[in-house]
Amino acid sequence: MAEEAKSKGNAAFSSGDYATAITHFTEAINLSPTNHVLYSNRSAAYASLHCYEEALSDAKKTIELKPNWSKGYSRLGAAFIGLSKFEEAIDAYKKGLEIDPSNETLKSGLADASKSRVSSKSNPFVDAFQGEEMWAKLTADPGTRVYLKEPDFVKTMQEIQRNPNNLNLYMKDKRVMQALGVLLNVKFGGSSGGDTEMKDADVRKEPEPEMEVEVEPMELTEEEREKKERKEKALKEKEQGNVAYKKKDFERAIECYSKAMELDDEDISYLTNRAAVYLEMGKYEECIEDCDKAVERGRELRSDFKMIARALTRKGSALVKMAKCSKDFEPAIETFQKALTEHRNPDTLKKLNDAEKAKKDLEQHEYYDPTVAEEEREKGNGFFKEQKYPEAVKHYSEAIKRNPSDVRAYSNRAACYTKLGALPEGLKDAEKCIELDPSFTKGYSRKGAIQFFMKEYDKAMETYQEGLKHDPKNQELLDGVRRCVEQINKANRGDLTPEELKERQAKAMQDPEVQNILSDPVMRQVLVDFQENPKAAQEHMKNPMVMNKIQKLVSAGIVQVR
Repeated sequence: MAEEAKSKGNAAFSSGDYATAITHFTEAINLSPTNHVLYSNRSAAYASLHCYEEALSDAKKTIELKPNWSKGYSRLGAAFIGLSKFEEAIDAYKKGLEIDPSNETLKSGLADASKSRVSSKSNPFVDAFQGEEMWAKLTADPGTRVYLKEPDFVKTMQEIQRNPNNLNLYMKDKRVMQALGVLLNVKFGGSSGGDTEMKDADVRKEPEPEMEVEVEPMELTEEEREKKERKEKALKEKEQGNVAYKKKDFERAIECYSKAMELDDEDISYLTNRAAVYLEMGKYEECIEDCDKAVERGRELRSDFKMIARALTRKGSALVKMAKCSKDFEPAIETFQKALTEHRNPDTLKKLNDAEKAKKDLEQHEYYDPTVAEEEREKGNGFFKEQKYPEAVKHYSEAIKRNPSDVRAYSNRAACYTKLGALPEGLKDAEKCIELDPSFTKGYSRKGAIQFFMKEYDKAMETYQEGLKHDPKNQELLDGVRRCVEQINKANRGDLTPEELKERQAKAMQDPEVQNILSDPVMRQVLVDFQENPKAAQEHMKNPMVMNKIQKLVSAGIVQVR
């Protein structure tokens, strides 16, 4: 489960959804709290959201768990740079390079930290943006307090706080300039064009008395505070449930997930987690009930479609377990299909394929009846003798359904298809005979005969010869070889009519082996030499591989020997 959560976190991180990545990495950490890679990954996700305090905490944990892992120091350095603590960042990168001196990421990080340290010392505004004091000043000032309710302003100030050297990028934002004035206790004037620009700065060493303004505290309402506390308690219960689940303490896990649900009914993961426990315990009805509730509640809350899909997949898994007793896989198949319409997850798709295969296997097993199969085959034989081939095919097909391993039914149906002129279908049945029983010589004679009727004499010859390996004295196979030799010799002598030759060449050109020979530049030159350069042709004839290909073209009617 930890590895699954980690994979989901990596996928979310790769797509730029860092918040979701943090959620999955946290889930993985709860399941595997000593895995240093998980803390490293979460540190990177926090840093991507500019949550550098959290990124720093995870980086330190990474190093605590794996002190000799260079990437941990890379994470630590990045977090320190985000916090504008360049000296600490430099130390972190240097320690990492002591472990892995050739690491390019650490080298690049060290260069960036050193450059930022120099820039920060030359920037007079750096101190103004440090620590919580910046936010306190902006909150206290009536003019900038209202801006703190605007997410884009907060994000901008966080970016400037992370790297004050970027201040010039936001000089045209009136809000930023007003905030800068508050932080530096400097008056700024506005330009006539509407853009804010720095005028003569009146730096007041002794500030004039100002009207006392009642600071409006940015506090949560009682209801909001209670809701936040409940959510935090619910998450703790979930974490405890995850730990219990990992230890297979299912009763404790259910208790924790149930408490989490009571505290917070806006997170359907508590329901899906409890459903997973019920599934593990074999309480499939309870699992399905929780999954249905999760889907219903998730739609009400407009939850992530992946969460809906997870609930449906879990329900499908429970239905598969129940189907082993009820022998009805259809509800599970329908549920997996619904899950895939929400999110096409490879795991869900595999579960669907497995369920469909189980259904098919069950149907075949229930339908299997060798006695009935023998009766149907005999009925087919009767119709075959009466030359009622469509009826014979019907009974042979039923015999195959009743006993899919009976080579005789395939062989007999192949003979019917041959009589009906359905040669591709007959060829497929003949090949199935050989697949089921390579020693069944009738399969080779059926296949060879069909290839002969398709005027693929070389292939028919190969088939008959393969059959003779199992039964060297089989007269039917020997007769087949003789007929093939006659047709091949007839073609080699040029005794074919123009229509026959044209038809044979057209069929040969569809053969992939012939196509490969003709597309080979070497063989094209060989053919030219046979026509124009007899001396070179004699040299080619000494090469067995070339001669085999020439013989193939001769047999196919592409090359004629006079």
